[in-house]
Amino acid sequence: MIKISVSIDVSNLQQAETFYIEALGCKKLRDQGSDMSVLSTENCDIYLQEKETGSKPLSSREVIREYKRHWTPVHLDFLTESVDEVVEKILQLGGLHEGGDSGDWGSIAYCADPFGNGFCVINE
Repeated sequence: MIKISVSIDVSNLQQAETFYIEALGCKKLRDQGSDMSVLSTENCDIYLQEKETGSKPLSSREVIREYKRHWTPVHLDFLTESVDEVVEKILQLGGLHEGGDSGDWGSIAYCADPFGNGFCVINE
């Protein structure tokens, strides 16, 4: 069996913990050294890793870490009963709400954490 976990690079571990715990309802499982903590949802562990702005994620590339808003086709979806309540908390804790959509299926909010990592909040 394969289990999926998610790693999220952030520039401030304490701020990231507060954001993901208070805005998105994650629970802290443990610290993993001084620059990593492990959070959990009901079905996925999230590893928050503090990495310096400007550091290289790949030794063979010229790419550097930046914590401004960026888009990637791979992202997290957080399922909730109340999208509006979660979006309010996201905004209070320094995240972004960038629009959304709704239909017979429910509603979705397009969001980003304070480090530029995009995710969606969707009605469960």
